[in-house]
Amino acid sequence: MIQGTGSDVGKSLLVAGLARAFANRGVRVAPFKPQNMSNNAAVTVDGGEIGRAQALQAWAARLTPRIDMNPVLLKPQGASGAQIIVQGRVVGQAKARDYQDLKPRLMQPVLESYARLKAEADIVLVEGAGSAAEVNLRRNDIANMGFARAIDAPVALVGDIDRGGVIAQLIGCKAALDDDDAAMIEGFIVNKFRGDAALFDDGLRFVEEWTGWRSLGLVPFFDAASRLPAEDAFGLRKQSHDRGDGVVVAVPLLPHIANFDDLDPLKAEPGVRVIFLKDGEPLPPETQLVVLPGSKATIADLAALRGNGWDIDILAHVRRGGRVFGVCGGYQMLGRVIRDPLGVEGAAGVAPGLALLDIETELTGEKTLTPVSGHAPIFDAPFCGYEMHVGETCGRDCERPALQLADGRIDGAISRDGLVAGVYAHGIFADDSLRASLLRVLGAPPSPLRYEETIEETLDSLAAHCARHIDLDALWDMAR
Repeated sequence: MIQGTGSDVGKSLLVAGLARAFANRGVRVAPFKPQNMSNNAAVTVDGGEIGRAQALQAWAARLTPRIDMNPVLLKPQGASGAQIIVQGRVVGQAKARDYQDLKPRLMQPVLESYARLKAEADIVLVEGAGSAAEVNLRRNDIANMGFARAIDAPVALVGDIDRGGVIAQLIGCKAALDDDDAAMIEGFIVNKFRGDAALFDDGLRFVEEWTGWRSLGLVPFFDAASRLPAEDAFGLRKQSHDRGDGVVVAVPLLPHIANFDDLDPLKAEPGVRVIFLKDGEPLPPETQLVVLPGSKATIADLAALRGNGWDIDILAHVRRGGRVFGVCGGYQMLGRVIRDPLGVEGAAGVAPGLALLDIETELTGEKTLTPVSGHAPIFDAPFCGYEMHVGETCGRDCERPALQLADGRIDGAISRDGLVAGVYAHGIFADDSLRASLLRVLGAPPSPLRYEETIEETLDSLAAHCARHIDLDALWDMAR
């Protein structure tokens, strides 16, 4: 089990790299995260959803993502708490305090999912959540030491030297844990190192002597990590705007942004600048395309969009002949009205949309989760992706669908002038031919990018990076 001294120390990335490294050795490896909290999710072939990071780890392990790889997924919805998804299906909502009382009931499905993976694998790489030393949440824990103890999993603890204080991070975890939990940790990994590794030799020895844990590796910062789908939108808020050349795609960074990896293929394009607009930032005048991304709380995010004045900027952008594309919740925002009579994503209510598409949406309790493929008339290109949404959308502009699905259904809508469009399907920009068609419309130069090949190459590079700097043999010997 790979646990961390805190969030964002690189657990997800290391599990992906280790999965590919072990798979390259001919080992049957499976990724597993008992409990995840993320609005960046993926649809599985068995009709559920899991965290995007576990889908990437499955790819790294050369497996098809399935619900057992992340049996408990929490999707934050702001003031209403979080949506709780168990083995791929929504089971309800809960605020943080109430969720603590639910956890004892969740350990059984977590253990069931783990057992199914264990039966098919030579090694299961389990990812913890947040910090191993969250002693305030230790009672009924299913994400860290509670799970490690339940299955008798040895733990490798990851610290992040890039944020500073890694020696205190690791020793502080040992000090905070009770003796039985601390005994589960057999080694530690220092991640995101920059500089001369020899200068940290004394630091590694000090941690080993103080904790009794062995050093499993000092891992240099992996610069290519930005090419891989991220799990947490927090990283988007730290990105600075590139002032270079290229077609400008502007994306309002909404509070409940979801499935933001939809934008990764565009970010990877050398002729494109994707700018995530932070609170208070205006729409850049050079913007050619505005993308309204998915949302876990569409009406609340629509209010945030208006609060930042982005609605005014977007309407002016369209009047100047600029293009707008909405995905899922962003698609719903483009219509005349959004109704949430059941309070599916927060308080029940009705909100006027941007009225850039002649459509209206009603959110329903039923969630659509399915892989999709077909032809995109708007781009005159094939596509594949997935649907993950609540709500039904109808209206005159739906008579001009953006996507024609292989099963005969249609998806999305296009405005009469063709400048505004939206779809429910996520992931469509990953299709190289579809993306090339979009870039032609925007005036971007032809691109040689093969997006999925780039992900595959990056995973191989990450595996080699982990194999160079982490003692894989020691991890194998630790595994029980």
